[in-house]
Amino acid sequence: MLEQIFPKGQQPYTQSPVTNVLEDFANWLVDDGYTYKGTALRRHLFRLKQTLEGAGNVTAESRFSPEDLAALFALPAANPRAEKLYRHTQHRFERFLSARGHLLPISRNDRFATLLDAYRDSLVNQRGMSPSTVGNHMRTATTFLSYAVSPDASLAELSMQSVDRFVAVSGERMNRQSLQQVVAHLRSFLLFCHGRGDIRERIGTIDTPRTYRDELPPRALPWRGVLALLHSIDRSSMVGCRDHAILYLMAHYGLRPAEITALQLNSIDWVQRTLLVHQRKTSSELLLPLSVHATRILKHYLNFGRPVVRGRTDLFLRSHRPATALCPTAINEIYKSRMLASGLALQGSSAYSLRHAFAMRLLNRGVGVKAIGDLLGHRSLESTCVYLRLQMEVLREVGLPLSSATTTFLQESSS
Repeated sequence: MLEQIFPKGQQPYTQSPVTNVLEDFANWLVDDGYTYKGTALRRHLFRLKQTLEGAGNVTAESRFSPEDLAALFALPAANPRAEKLYRHTQHRFERFLSARGHLLPISRNDRFATLLDAYRDSLVNQRGMSPSTVGNHMRTATTFLSYAVSPDASLAELSMQSVDRFVAVSGERMNRQSLQQVVAHLRSFLLFCHGRGDIRERIGTIDTPRTYRDELPPRALPWRGVLALLHSIDRSSMVGCRDHAILYLMAHYGLRPAEITALQLNSIDWVQRTLLVHQRKTSSELLLPLSVHATRILKHYLNFGRPVVRGRTDLFLRSHRPATALCPTAINEIYKSRMLASGLALQGSSAYSLRHAFAMRLLNRGVGVKAIGDLLGHRSLESTCVYLRLQMEVLREVGLPLSSATTTFLQESSS
């Protein structure tokens, strides 16, 4: 692999004392989405070679902790750009070591380390939570301990006043829906601590902010604005080609960001002209027919917008190396950047506004609410009926006509 990456200057790498590590790291980077002819791959290998050769006595079986890597890759602050690049290589090498099982656990001096480890174990093994949910719980617990328990205080002395202050401070930087999640995580953690005997008082009862179902209608982008947005994207570049395909699928098929990122190359059946969508929210699959125009857009993206990456079957990939799959939050960033570039008013809208625009377009065309709900992946009809609140023309027809006597009375009153 090193001979292919450095066809002219391979000798310093193939004869290096850490050549085995460099070879394995290069293979891992290629599997992770880097191209072996790419500049980013060569620069990562150069910086790793410089770092490991300076450390001395590094073999393919050497193990490092995150603290060891931070010390190895540390550079003088006089060159902040070089420091940033070396930190980037450090992050990649740390992931490589973790994948190979050569990353040592971080040495934690936190006095609550044992408690947090036990709490994580209960979330995973007793409650069976997913890794992302466990991460959210642990983030809240760690933040709470650092805020509410001073260095010279004991967790057993924790009071309800400290909990209320933390909730109040958290509420200043997030909306009620997000604060509900924090309160739920905090309640779970405090009850766990009380069950272990770490907290004397049972202070897990916390008032949660009240929210109301459908208190705000969905924010739908007008269809004319959707067409203007899609038309404004320059498809001559790879990124523009990708972004146009993503936003087109969201607008014309009502897909969620998570459903976009879950699409694979084999999700498209070119013979039957269908798109298989895995709806994660309802754990169901939806088979959608692809129009001639949608098929043309996807073919154009695959031919000119998608980088060729070995071993990657995700339909949409990152534009920067490594070319891994996009995450749902990246879809919203794409929407925001394209809206700003188009000159259209963002006005607090998000990528979901395209999904809502899809629903409103079907509703205005007379498609039944049940059919719209099936396409959107709603579990209940109540979720779909929210869009009826946005169809003003239909609501005007709901009012009963005035009787002749009432009309006469109103005319006499006005005169």
